[in-house]
Amino acid sequence: MENKKITVEATIGAPRARVWDYWNRPEHITQWNFADPSWHCPRAENDLRTGGRYAARMEARDGSFGFDFEATYDEVVDQERIRYTLADGRVVTTTFQPQGQNTLVTTRFDAEDQNPLEMQKGGWQAILDNFKNYVEA
Repeated sequence: MENKKITVEATIGAPRARVWDYWNRPEHITQWNFADPSWHCPRAENDLRTGGRYAARMEARDGSFGFDFEATYDEVVDQERIRYTLADGRVVTTTFQPQGQNTLVTTRFDAEDQNPLEMQKGGWQAILDNFKNYVEA
């Protein structure tokens, strides 16, 4: 059975090179990679190459809950596209399209079967919106 796909996107008010950098460097990832201010991303690792590994820790700030988000890169096209497979086998693709001085970031991912589709889309969109706010600050 094929997984349902969910797409989220945001237009970031910055050139593609800066957006790519902020998306992929661990010191930036820890500043935006959470959906809600009550959460944070205390650590991130990113070996940005085909076959490389991505890992980020997401935790509630009060310490009540946390989880590791891990993936292996299937494809990395510099400043254009990344595709990775999550530890549970789901595939995620993010593209970076220049639009003048802005960059359209689009993420398409396989839905998981534990939570409603709208909840998943809302969470991923909130993280992307947090990224947008961080880059544009």
